[in-house]
Amino acid sequence: MFHSLRHALWLPLAFVSPAVGQAQPTLTLGQALDRARAQAYAVRIAEGQAAAQTAQTLSTYRGVLPSVRVESGWMRTTDPIGAFGTTLRQRVATQADFDPTRLNDPSPIGNWSAALIVEQPLFNADAHLGRRSAARAASAAASSADWARAETELAVVQAYYGAVLAVETVATLEAAVKAADGHVRQAGEMVEAGFATKSDALLAQVKAGEVEAQLLAARGEARLARHQLALLLGAPEDTAYSLPARLPAAAGVNALLARPLEASPAERADVQAAQLQYAAVQADALRAKSQLVPRVNAFARLDWNSALRPYAGEESWTAGVMLTWTPFSGASELADIRGAAGRSRAAQAGVEAAEARARLAVESAEIRRGVALAQMAIAQRAAQQSAEAHRIVARKYDGGLATVVELLDAAAVETRSGLTYSAAVYEAIVAEAERRHASGMDLAALAALQPEPMRTER
Repeated sequence: MFHSLRHALWLPLAFVSPAVGQAQPTLTLGQALDRARAQAYAVRIAEGQAAAQTAQTLSTYRGVLPSVRVESGWMRTTDPIGAFGTTLRQRVATQADFDPTRLNDPSPIGNWSAALIVEQPLFNADAHLGRRSAARAASAAASSADWARAETELAVVQAYYGAVLAVETVATLEAAVKAADGHVRQAGEMVEAGFATKSDALLAQVKAGEVEAQLLAARGEARLARHQLALLLGAPEDTAYSLPARLPAAAGVNALLARPLEASPAERADVQAAQLQYAAVQADALRAKSQLVPRVNAFARLDWNSALRPYAGEESWTAGVMLTWTPFSGASELADIRGAAGRSRAAQAGVEAAEARARLAVESAEIRRGVALAQMAIAQRAAQQSAEAHRIVARKYDGGLATVVELLDAAAVETRSGLTYSAAVYEAIVAEAERRHASGMDLAALAALQPEPMRTER
């Protein structure tokens, strides 16, 4: 029965273990963070949105920079005014063209018209303020992309060390299964020698089966954690790497958690994005009001008119300055002004909300840091105590003073305490990552954590 169960447990492992003879590179946290910055889905989406917002700033230059336009067309007309004007534009008018009969009933005339037009805005207040608003909106989008990158990095830390925790859990349970199988064999030998009852052997098998069931679930979780990490890194099919066998040493984690940080929520990218967005909306509110200010623009053009081909005939030029003032355009400017004022109030509330969330995140991270430190210390003591208790029960078992069930129970407690300790170390790492994230700091310091050395078997 145990042979078949161990065979079934081996099958899922074949999908996550490297092929024999193929050495897989170990993925470090630093490498995982670099991959996420370059190809994570959330990062690429945010960067694309920021690029699109930045591109919008170019459209605002239309009211600032000169524009050049080329026109060309052909027409044929018998309209009296059009026909006489075309004759004049082609500069082929003669005395006979002033004959009233020809003026009233002209012959059809064709014309190729062409022009080169240059327009230069001189003073468009709404264009300048719109450009300022668009530039600040682009900066806000860039800060939002930075925050998306920071949030992705936090998720990578959680997923990376979650996957390492899953690997360590599998290794711990594999060792527990190996020890339980040894105890089951020993119990069987004692039953045959008459030193134990059959019920002891059966109960030992039940206990060993429980550990094997936990191992089966742990292997599935390890496989899932690996694929979740790959998905987060933006390469769901790329799992050709190995992970550290153990989490970082508790001493290094303790040192990071004990280090005070200067929390500066105002430097968080999400807070900066909200502030820049508010500045953009304020500039847009001024732009809306500036629509009531006159606009001044200059223009110049060269024209060609010919009956033969485009850009033929003698050229003529026109230049001038135009002042345009629209004090009322059907209340559309009033709607724009009021809409901008509403967006400004909303953006101001957004800044206040972002700052409040940042302060709460810092406070929450500090609380979780203290809890994580305490829980890790408690779990470490419990792991040491359960290991010592297991050794005591093992010596009693060797002396015939304890049953195999008591021995397996002590082993289970040690395994459970070890897993709880590993989980506490993981939670402490995540607490440190969240503390740095809440303060707007880089998470690169976590990449310096070194895995805990492998424990030697007793």
